[in-house]
Amino acid sequence: MKMKNLLDEKTLKELGYMDDSKPYKLIKDLVKDEEIESIFKVTSKKLQEAKDGKKFLLLTFKDKTGILRAIDWHNAELNDGRISLGDVVKVRGKVVYFENRLQLNLSKNPSDVVVLKEGEYDPNRFVETTKRSIKEMYEKLVNHIKSVKSDKLRRLLEQIFIEDRGFLRKFLDAPAGLSVHHAYRGGLLEHTLDVVELAEHVVEKYGDILNRDLLIAGAMLHDIGKAYEYEITPSGLEMTDSGELLGHIVIGVKMVERVAKRIANFPKNLLMEIEHMIISHHGEFEWGSPTLPKTPEALVLHMIDNLDAKLSQFLKLQEKTAEGNNWSEYDRKLGRRVMIRRDSR
Repeated sequence: MKMKNLLDEKTLKELGYMDDSKPYKLIKDLVKDEEIESIFKVTSKKLQEAKDGKKFLLLTFKDKTGILRAIDWHNAELNDGRISLGDVVKVRGKVVYFENRLQLNLSKNPSDVVVLKEGEYDPNRFVETTKRSIKEMYEKLVNHIKSVKSDKLRRLLEQIFIEDRGFLRKFLDAPAGLSVHHAYRGGLLEHTLDVVELAEHVVEKYGDILNRDLLIAGAMLHDIGKAYEYEITPSGLEMTDSGELLGHIVIGVKMVERVAKRIANFPKNLLMEIEHMIISHHGEFEWGSPTLPKTPEALVLHMIDNLDAKLSQFLKLQEKTAEGNNWSEYDRKLGRRVMIRRDSR
């Protein structure tokens, strides 16, 4: 099957990668002093009382580009009663600048706040998407597959990443996580390609001890189960039932076993080494790894997987940290603050 048929415009649009112009502004595009009508998800709300005794409703809105504080000075109790956490709302208001950030002051008119039902909004507004080209990343991944010299490993990769259209659609759409790293649409492809490219660099240095084809195959396959572990819903990124009950490691191993059975005379020892790389790629028992890496390729895979994940977290903190700040806020997942350098040179 030709790649252009796998990633045609219709498929990309269905997956949410074709950026049609939309009438409602995203948070990143808001400008001080403008009057807007837009659609947001409610992530927090609190009814409060001012010094003069007047009630006001403090809300936090979000979309895929950021978060926005909003205040309702006019219909606080009414909207507190009809808005629930997780609701998607269409609102009118004025964007102002308050306490060093943008804020939305909601309109006086009660009808300017509308709670939307599923089907009345595009869920893609609330799912962050990779900034990189899906087509370009996939083309690079396919080129790496073509470069694998082992006929058995190359056929394994081709059957999974090229010939299985159902898997491919899920793989292109999936995040690599819910919150820790690459937690956005297309994140799984992005992370997988980055790990494969890191593997190529390591092989250049340590080619005397590493099986290049095995490492590249393991890098491509280590997270394939995530295509079925996560799903994109109108509420955002969520775990699937199989993700909750099995997890991506078990799902991935079962996929590889199923495909390998269809390849004539696929070597049992080779399959076992691939499975070991998938099973051990978390690296430590306390990180959810059923076993420790016990081959050179498994060890390298664990380390470059962790490297790419950690640097993705650092990059996210840099993007979230306001200009002029040299340090991020404390990040619980990393267990530290990190230094922010806008120019890495």
